[in-house]
Amino acid sequence: MKPARFAAVLLPLALGAAVLALWEMLVQIYAVPRYVLPAPSLIFTTFVGEFSSLMASVWTTFRITLEAFLLAVITGVAGAIVLSQNRVAEMALSPYAVALQVSPIFAIAPLVVIWIGYERIELALLLLAWLAAFFPILSNVTAGLKSVDHNLLDLFRLHGASRLQTLWRLRLPSALPHLLAAMKISGGLALIGTIVAEFAAGSGTATGLGWRILEAGHRLQIARQFAALFAVIGLGLAIYFALTLLEHLVLRHWHDSATRREA
Repeated sequence: MKPARFAAVLLPLALGAAVLALWEMLVQIYAVPRYVLPAPSLIFTTFVGEFSSLMASVWTTFRITLEAFLLAVITGVAGAIVLSQNRVAEMALSPYAVALQVSPIFAIAPLVVIWIGYERIELALLLLAWLAAFFPILSNVTAGLKSVDHNLLDLFRLHGASRLQTLWRLRLPSALPHLLAAMKISGGLALIGTIVAEFAAGSGTATGLGWRILEAGHRLQIARQFAALFAVIGLGLAIYFALTLLEHLVLRHWHDSATRREA
């Protein structure tokens, strides 16, 4: 491993260990009650003791997040193709896409749950998480489809390429870096949307991490609340690094952003 890459791995771990050690020391010195701020050692013990329960919640949250993310990618790319190919559609639909983005999930979640029904709570959570993840895909891919090199467009026209051929062989490959960058944003937003939707739904029928955090807070089980919170953070980091790896693998042989990093 190169020294720069080794430092990139070691420094965050060292910083995290130092913060946890300082946290543990201050809690012990000032005798902070566990219902105010538990020590990292207590959080770790709680995490190990409730590992199976937390992993079940992690799976529930991850499954909804993944479904919402994939749905956002599919609908976002399809919507971007429509908006980039039709000026009238872009003018008509863009305000509604922005309206979906700025609508606060916490405010509309109770309505969505009521409309869909508590017996289908996961469908409501999926819809709310999709709302959070959809717009970055739509906006970034639309920008990518429109930012094609004009010289290449002229070359395609010169050779008589159809609109579909230009889209498939030029616009979509050119927009791929924009899509992959948007996916890293959308993956985190899908997770946040799932957690916030569980908070706002306020239903014990949900068993994801969001509900575990809310339930532990209501019972003043702060160590358990922190354990679930760290599980959310770990899941978010795993999603981000997985999508970063995907971006690297897809772009490394041909796109400047990846080839320059390797050089």
